[in-house]
Amino acid sequence: MVADDADQFVSRFDAQPTRWSMVQKAHGQSLTGGEEARKYLVMRYSPAIRRYVRAITRDEDQADEIAQDVMVRLLQGDFAGADPQKGRFRDLLKVAIRNMTRNIWTKQKVRKTVDYDLDLNADDSENETDILWTDEWRQQLLELAWDQLQEHQNSHHGSVAYTILKLRTDAPDASSNELAERLSQKIGKTVRADQARQQLRRARVRFAEYLVSEVADGIEVTSPDRIEEELGALGLLERIRDVLSEDWASKHQEKENNS
Repeated sequence: MVADDADQFVSRFDAQPTRWSMVQKAHGQSLTGGEEARKYLVMRYSPAIRRYVRAITRDEDQADEIAQDVMVRLLQGDFAGADPQKGRFRDLLKVAIRNMTRNIWTKQKVRKTVDYDLDLNADDSENETDILWTDEWRQQLLELAWDQLQEHQNSHHGSVAYTILKLRTDAPDASSNELAERLSQKIGKTVRADQARQQLRRARVRFAEYLVSEVADGIEVTSPDRIEEELGALGLLERIRDVLSEDWASKHQEKENNS
């Protein structure tokens, strides 16, 4: 990544509010602000919550009802004791969902009617559900990053960031000439191969920015090493490794030290 890209990447990334700040705001003194923050958190992660509850209950009817109850409880403020020093946001949310699901099952007395019990074979169950939750979390972060890239394109006249990265994703082996031809057809304007390469590079940098921001928002320390560790744990590092260069890491760390 060239120097200008690294500078822009760092400045945009450092300007992002953290997801932990939204959690804390959700339980602050302002009732209006707290309610808005709780809605923000639930709306962002409701798809992952629903898919995860369906996976651990293995019962479509019960899963929808339980997922709805989980989100209602989150809206009511069940993260009041959340502390970023205690770990990753995704781990906090995973445990909260598991506990809420178990409690709801107990209260509804439906545990004997479902095929899956969180208390049986605890080690195997937790390993399996950990994998499921990691998959759901990774998918949710990718969807959020794609949504932000599309929003950027829609709000910036002339931008093709979302379109060209989608084209590359759909045809990873296409040559620059082929990519330029497909982009030209999409936007109704002739694009040269060198222009397509430049637009693709910019789109990948921006997508990585959004993805890194989402990952960093859910961890307790946003150092480059910690961010890369979490990206690796989620199986996302290889997607953007060349964007997360030493240049970016050193510039980000320097800014952290001077802040």
